[in-house]
Amino acid sequence: MDSTLYGKAARVLELARSSGLTVATVESCTGGLIAATLTGVPGASDVFAGGLVVYSNALKTSLAGVPRTVLESYGAVSSQCAVALAQGGSKATGADLVVSVTGIAGPGGGSPEKPVGTTFFGIHLSGRTFWMRQVFGTIREQNRKASVLTALDAMISAMEHSFPSGFEEVDT
Repeated sequence: MDSTLYGKAARVLELARSSGLTVATVESCTGGLIAATLTGVPGASDVFAGGLVVYSNALKTSLAGVPRTVLESYGAVSSQCAVALAQGGSKATGADLVVSVTGIAGPGGGSPEKPVGTTFFGIHLSGRTFWMRQVFGTIREQNRKASVLTALDAMISAMEHSFPSGFEEVDT
């Protein structure tokens, strides 16, 4: 495992332990890489509740509770979907902190409005939800790695500052 990612994952788990929190992931374009990175750290099982890989829209709805209307109105690659994934993941796993990611990893699938590399992240922590949009590049593996790094950084920021850097809070 990449030493930078391993260090970030270890920090996420350390912060969760010291805060008495459990963590979970809900992933689309990363296909479970965030969960795999977290569980690559020995002892993760004491705070990592689990992860959902919801690549298809059907599973986004049935497992993570994303309303069909969100997918129909905004698409799977949207802030609305990232928010619904994070909130639904919290309900599905019972975890205190949930990170979600949905995007276009590439090399195909982009559009002028949502080019390849467009990725949305959600964070749900203590009843508050945040989202962020990033546009990475056109190389699939680089986009997926950048998404894992962004998700881990967001989890760290949420636990250290209760507001992840670069994220906007959803009005509830």
